[in-house]
Amino acid sequence: MKPMQIENVEQLCQALVQIPSENPSGAPESKGEAAIAQFVADFLTDRGAIVQFESIAPGRPNVYGWFPTPANSQYRILFAPHLDTVPARGMTIDPFAARLRDGRIYGRGASDTKGPTAAMLWALAAVDLSQLNITVGFAGLADEEADQIGAKMCAKNVNADLVIVAEPTDLTVVYTHKGTAWTEWEACGKSTHAAMPETGNNAIELLMNAYIDLKRAFPQLCPAPENSLLGPPTISLGTIQAGTKINVVPDRCLAEVDIRTLPGQEKMVSAVQEFLRDRHPAVSVRPLKISNPMYTDPNHPLIQRLVAQGASLAGASWFCDAAHFAERGIPAIALGPGSIKQGHTSDEFIDVAELERGVEFFRNFLLSFRP
Repeated sequence: MKPMQIENVEQLCQALVQIPSENPSGAPESKGEAAIAQFVADFLTDRGAIVQFESIAPGRPNVYGWFPTPANSQYRILFAPHLDTVPARGMTIDPFAARLRDGRIYGRGASDTKGPTAAMLWALAAVDLSQLNITVGFAGLADEEADQIGAKMCAKNVNADLVIVAEPTDLTVVYTHKGTAWTEWEACGKSTHAAMPETGNNAIELLMNAYIDLKRAFPQLCPAPENSLLGPPTISLGTIQAGTKINVVPDRCLAEVDIRTLPGQEKMVSAVQEFLRDRHPAVSVRPLKISNPMYTDPNHPLIQRLVAQGASLAGASWFCDAAHFAERGIPAIALGPGSIKQGHTSDEFIDVAELERGVEFFRNFLLSFRP
């Protein structure tokens, strides 16, 4: 369905789900976000926005739409959902049919985050933005489900008084969340015949001993204030690779370890590296991906205006694009209809009633800026 033919938020969500936009990281066959970016561009253009594309990689754009700035504009607000999804393989439903059943739209991205995107877009289309005293923009960002390259580029180039990143938060304002540090551990031992293991040095044992020791020390490793919203930092051993044969002592072991951090623990990886260097020199750690924790002052006047529309304040254990804006001093939060519990699932869906509730919420928020 073409953007101008869409009559309600339900149809808009279905149209977005029907455009595959799996992140090529984990889905190499994906064509990326180009098709959905063009659809969003057409929707925004049809409704009076000036549209621009920004390439983050071949065939993978961010798409921007800015609506005319009113003469008495006081704030600049950017609605910024991500366009990509996780891979669709393994789903128990047709991932791109966007079927409506029992009041729910099913498909990859219905919850995370094409449903919240549809609610934002439909709210923008439902309000005469020229009559408000704010400047409104929209940024459809690529690559959130991998390296957040789209958000990183956007945060460098866009100024805003508030960035509202779309995620399925049950319409709560997520103003703080944990950071993510993905790390690769390598243990170097000495290979020998398994009949004489004492003549070698088992790399699996070296790595496991180091991990167990560090996990014991982890709560005190990089101190940060207690956080009742986010809970404690966590560490989890995700993958391990080692060995060539049962009767050979392995001389090399690789592991991937996931670490979730709190605000104030931006140097956690350095603390891990120093700990292992001092106590387990045969084990080294290198970062694969570091995404810092996010915190935006919940007393910010624009966030309080969201609260005035009925939204509660919350924290999250997951990571999203908002952190890259907050890291650069741009107030940012995550907000949208639907539940994160449905994101990435084999039968992902969003309730139509939640979509409509999201439209109403964003519409009322925008209308609160009428002079």
